[in-house]
Amino acid sequence: MRTRRSKHADRGGPAGIPEDVPADSALTRRRRLLAGVVMGALALAGAGFAVSTMIKSPAQAAAEAGAPERDVLTAAVEHRVLRSSLVVRGQVAAERTVTVSAAVSAAEGAEPLVTKAPLRAGDAVRAGRVLVEISGRPVFALPGALPAYRDLKPGARGDDVTQLQKALSQRGFGSSTDTAGEFGAGTQAALAAYYRSIGYDPRPVSEDGDAQVETAATAVTDATRALQDVRADKPEATEVARAEEDLARAEKALANARLQAGAMLPAAEIVFLGRFPARVESVAARVGDRAPGKVMTISSGTLGVRGVLSPSQQKMVRAGQKVRILAEATGDEFDGTATSVTESDAGSSAGGGAGTGEGEGGDGAEAGSDGAASAFSTLNVTADKKIDATLVGQEVRLTIEIKSSQGKVLVVPFSAVSAAADGSTVVTVLTENGEHRRVRVRPGLEGDGSVQVTPVPQEALAEGDRVIVGTRSAERPGQDDTL
Repeated sequence: MRTRRSKHADRGGPAGIPEDVPADSALTRRRRLLAGVVMGALALAGAGFAVSTMIKSPAQAAAEAGAPERDVLTAAVEHRVLRSSLVVRGQVAAERTVTVSAAVSAAEGAEPLVTKAPLRAGDAVRAGRVLVEISGRPVFALPGALPAYRDLKPGARGDDVTQLQKALSQRGFGSSTDTAGEFGAGTQAALAAYYRSIGYDPRPVSEDGDAQVETAATAVTDATRALQDVRADKPEATEVARAEEDLARAEKALANARLQAGAMLPAAEIVFLGRFPARVESVAARVGDRAPGKVMTISSGTLGVRGVLSPSQQKMVRAGQKVRILAEATGDEFDGTATSVTESDAGSSAGGGAGTGEGEGGDGAEAGSDGAASAFSTLNVTADKKIDATLVGQEVRLTIEIKSSQGKVLVVPFSAVSAAADGSTVVTVLTENGEHRRVRVRPGLEGDGSVQVTPVPQEALAEGDRVIVGTRSAERPGQDDTL
């Protein structure tokens, strides 16, 4: 039986290898290919290992990094005048603030209503001007320092009558027939003329005054005729004298009746202001509104600043101290001088009627039911320049200079001073080569976050030295290492 042979075997070479290709050459190529595959696998495995050692989780990275290095914050030692100051809140206000109230009597059973409101907040107020009309009656302003605390009518005497007479005379309505300080027929006539000049009829002293005048006039007529009859009959002198006395009494009663029918000044219709022009600070009601207790607020006099001091602050402030005033809403900043410290009187009012004066020092602190506000005081500050009227009512920050060093002294931030183990007070100086050097000091005046220091020995500290005031983390970018 014959065995089948490969056609390559017939050619005499190894199986699968052509006769014209040397057997050792093909084997070499196979070995090289295998070696390349092995080397490639090893290279990929090495690269994977290298990458695995480079990529770390955030937790692993933080754990291996450890705490960041610490650095120090420093500040320069200064040689300057050190000032100690106190900062309080305040408000721009006029010398006097007056509240216009709705004290006008409306018709029986009716509520007082605002029937005219010609002024708005910020408007100027001139002497003699009508401020508001309530239930058809005017409230007007005249010059005067005394508040309207009573109705003024014939027979009244006092400084408030003198004030009214002077105010009317300045408006062109004199009352020369009356003695100064006495409300008589001349003052009444001047007052009536003023009312008519602003478009209103004055209130009569008595609602039935006209009827009283009519009755008194009839009595005068009867007494006159009786005297005429007595004289015609040629009686004795005694009868004539009695008839004349009757006529005199009737004429006096008529004069009194006319006064009762004439003008009076209700306290509810007048606001006396010390200086003009004044300024409307606020208006609380419009036409048609029921008149509230406080219809409007008016300020007059030179503008100043009022601050509120607590009991502990009162001991540090005195007249003559310099004050820096900052209106935070507008950015306006100017200097002033403390003129006085007065006790706040939050619950009082300077008078009744339409004008209730709140007095010097503005509103002050509000009093609670227990009267605790009486412990606070008002700081009055006069500005070195004229204050713009637009700042009235603005909240301001007052920086009061309490005291200052005598000349220039060495000054460091308060945080630079610390206590050593032996109880001494020291500052730590950072030298140019990075070393820390402790210097013993005696602290002095404190102010605005800084403190005066006297080094021991004196040459151990100088202006420009850098003292350590704290530490910072080196991992916090953008933070300056100096103060």
